[in-house]
Amino acid sequence: MLKHLLENNRAWSQRKIAGDPSYFARLVGQQAPEYLWIGCSDSRVPANEIVDLDPGELFVHRNVANLAPPQDANYLSVLQFAVDVIKVKHIMVVGHYGCGGVAAAVDGQRRGLVDHWLHPIREVHHEHRHELEAIGDDTERLNRLCELNVIRQVRNVASDVFVQDAWARGQELTVHGWVYSLSTGLVNDLDVSVADPAELARLG
Repeated sequence: MLKHLLENNRAWSQRKIAGDPSYFARLVGQQAPEYLWIGCSDSRVPANEIVDLDPGELFVHRNVANLAPPQDANYLSVLQFAVDVIKVKHIMVVGHYGCGGVAAAVDGQRRGLVDHWLHPIREVHHEHRHELEAIGDDTERLNRLCELNVIRQVRNVASDVFVQDAWARGQELTVHGWVYSLSTGLVNDLDVSVADPAELARLG
């Protein structure tokens, strides 16, 4: 049933080798990416392609609506491995405009388990309800909620004990907040980067 995907894989592998015979041999070595990408599971947001990096150059964690919840063992395991073992220098929390998860969090419909997962977005919505209610256009309001969600997740990442301990031992590590535009292919830097506890305190 998936024969076409296997054929795609073989063609892709051949193209890579044709352009660079040692391509896969290099990947076999220990990965040493400088970046951790925490992004949305949306199929339209391919992490490596957006920033034009090869496999091995970007450590990636993706979930619905790019959340970094402090109680999620999956996210925390990725974060600890990236910070303590790989020793990445940059963590990018990357949302995207038009995020279906963000919209689903606040549209009033019930979908089951995912409603629990998306609860942190409803908290962000409630915290910023006056700002959001002042935005008349529905699309612009949801896009702003996407931005606010990224900012909250940057705060979550920067507040985590793994990141705090890394800073305490002098490890170079910065957490960034980005939002990707599906319509332009461009990344919007929200200018909320955090490189130490003092900057986290200023972020609120």
